Amino acid sequence: MRVLIRVRPNAGRASVGGAREGELVIEVNAPAIDGKATAAALKALAKALGIAPREVVLLRGATTRTKLVELPDACGPGVADLLAR
Repeated sequence: MRVLIRVRPNAGRASVGGAREGELVIEVNAPAIDGKATAAALKALAKALGIAPREVVLLRGATTRTKLVELPDACGPGVADLLAR
């Protein structure tokens, strides 16, 4: 399944959950420099869904705050739960 995520770098507290314009919001402590925020966001998403980080595949948006990721289809209920937070 494909999911749009919105990364907020330099957040005071890392969190995964909530929706903004249909995108899953992920806040990370990492700065938006050299892909650090993207890597931290993908890792945080994997942890929140209880899957291995290698199962979260970035398809588009390596240098933007809005990213498209591919997740295993079994993550559907977990993603819906995160969006509802």
